[in-house]
Amino acid sequence: MEHGVATAGDRLERGTDPLAHLKRAVEELKATRDAVILAHYYVAPEVQELADYVGDSFYLAKLANSLPAETIVLAGVAFMGESAKLLNPEKTVLLPEPAADCPMAHMVQRRTIEEARAAWGNDLAVVCYVNSTMEVKSWSDVCVTSSNAVKICSELPQRHLLFIPDRNLGRYVAEQLPEKHVILNKGFCPRHQAISLDELIDLKEEHPGALILAHPECTEEVLSEADFIGSTAGIISYAEASEAREFIIVTVRGVLHELERRCAGQGKRFYFTRTVPTCVNMDMITVESLVRCLDRGTGEVEVDLTGAARERARAALDRMLELAAR
Repeated sequence: MEHGVATAGDRLERGTDPLAHLKRAVEELKATRDAVILAHYYVAPEVQELADYVGDSFYLAKLANSLPAETIVLAGVAFMGESAKLLNPEKTVLLPEPAADCPMAHMVQRRTIEEARAAWGNDLAVVCYVNSTMEVKSWSDVCVTSSNAVKICSELPQRHLLFIPDRNLGRYVAEQLPEKHVILNKGFCPRHQAISLDELIDLKEEHPGALILAHPECTEEVLSEADFIGSTAGIISYAEASEAREFIIVTVRGVLHELERRCAGQGKRFYFTRTVPTCVNMDMITVESLVRCLDRGTGEVEVDLTGAARERARAALDRMLELAAR
């Protein structure tokens, strides 16, 4: 990618796959451990290439709850590994880079929940973005992802919803559901929060025909410029189906790999702001750490909460999967 632009299919024209030998080694290691590799769209392209499944948080959560493999290797940040372990306590869950965390996952305090429950009683539901720690999930009534937050919140019987930890996704949900009283927390994704409105406007002036596809974790000002607002998977699907040929992508740059793959041969071009959004924690996950994890069994996820708290966190995830499937 040069100057924030890439053409769909560029990588396909570079010749033979440089990861072929690694893929063979990884296949052997997976067979030895009875393992499956799940990767988030935000990790490096070469890691995505080695994965069995690539997707957003919701897709990976559903997969983790259904795959028969004894070992799940999750190329993502800590909360994703925790969620996979909660949904599959009998399986081994490995993180290639255990130090890869999500700052937003910790951006809520217990007293925020307690004060809201005291104020609204049984007419309050605590809605927890899946980008959160197990402890935060255990304080909550239901989990959501960016792809299903509006749907799930609309189906909750309570009028008052405390949305944690992300204020930007919570505000977006509130705008879509005016019949609900959505109480916002102060948390945010540092990567999406930092996307510059000025840089976005400059880019739009350079490419006036490009559609702006934005993630709801972005600020209100940035989302006001968007032609489409959706999850990572939603952005990819929209670009693939659209008849447009130019797109400004307002989320973490790792999504470019799947955009290129899905839109190969369509002549589509994708642009990012001058300060290209990147997740420093997702960037910590490398091919080397993935292979080391498979080879040595390092990075095993342990569930440290008490039994009751673990069950509450699991229940919040289960309720998400149930409501999303309706």
